Amino acid sequence: MKTRIAALTAALALFVGAGAATAQDVKPRLIRFGYGLSESSNQGRAVKFFADELAKRSGGKLKVKGFGDASLGNDIQMQQTLIGGAQEMMVGSTATLVGIVKDFAVYDLPFLFNNEQEADAVLDGAFGQKLTAKLEEKGLVGLVYWENGFRNLTNSKRPVTKAEDLGGIKLRVMQNPVYIDMFNRFGANAVPLAFAELFTALETGTVDGQENPVTTIQSSKFYEVQKYLTISKHVYSPWIVLASKRWFDGLSNDERKIIREAAVASRDFERKDSRELSLQSVTFLKEKGMQINELSDAELNRMRDLVKPAFDKYAAEGGAEQLKDLQAEIAKVRK
Repeated sequence: MKTRIAALTAALALFVGAGAATAQDVKPRLIRFGYGLSESSNQGRAVKFFADELAKRSGGKLKVKGFGDASLGNDIQMQQTLIGGAQEMMVGSTATLVGIVKDFAVYDLPFLFNNEQEADAVLDGAFGQKLTAKLEEKGLVGLVYWENGFRNLTNSKRPVTKAEDLGGIKLRVMQNPVYIDMFNRFGANAVPLAFAELFTALETGTVDGQENPVTTIQSSKFYEVQKYLTISKHVYSPWIVLASKRWFDGLSNDERKIIREAAVASRDFERKDSRELSLQSVTFLKEKGMQINELSDAELNRMRDLVKPAFDKYAAEGGAEQLKDLQAEIAKVRK
């Protein structure tokens, strides 16, 4: 009998201990998550995936409410709101972080990556993490990189098969000096403009064209106001999932761990979804009447030569070490 009681006592102790170990310090919270594209976009689907994953991992306590279509502001506005602690999370372009941490401009240099796998390795590796760590002293927490994708050109004026075809085209670019300099070198008239204003600007002729991944061209219905699509893949564009540091620091260790794990799961989902959709988007856009052409290898090499001064300028303006580190990381990945 004594042996049986001792065994039961030991089993009960193990059960209680296991319960204590698995108990999570998680409080009911509502997380406002802003993003620029529509709910039906790959960005919107990934936000929903993150919300579902977070609810599952937290026993329903951590709830995400998504705000699409830039309803909480454009990327720059949301970044400032996060820094102030009035919004919890967002996903946006790394390009609009340049005003906060200028080193992020290195991702905007043209023709860095040959494919998505190279980008994944660099962004998820030591180089990408070193950059996200720099956000914390500015009031932001960089959780993971999502994929926006390789950017391509559209316009309403003419097919673009060589750099000279961009001459005189008013091309909307992100509010980022690297993009402005790059397209001016190609001969376009680069017009910095917030994404939320882009469709109307294209519709009214304020600008003639724009550049974005094909998934965004589809989800934002740019095919309704653009005739010509050029597969140029001139820049690989990451998105980054951000949290307000002021808010994040107030969470428990368990809550922060759950959010980070759900963010990694959402990254893997979003990249797979984005790449599958990219293949479908080209077919969709052709069926919608867009005239599609792909730049030749020879023309891409010419364009690379045209924008080499952008690398020199970036290095001369304080980015030499950053550029050297990135190029070394890419070379390592390619080996």
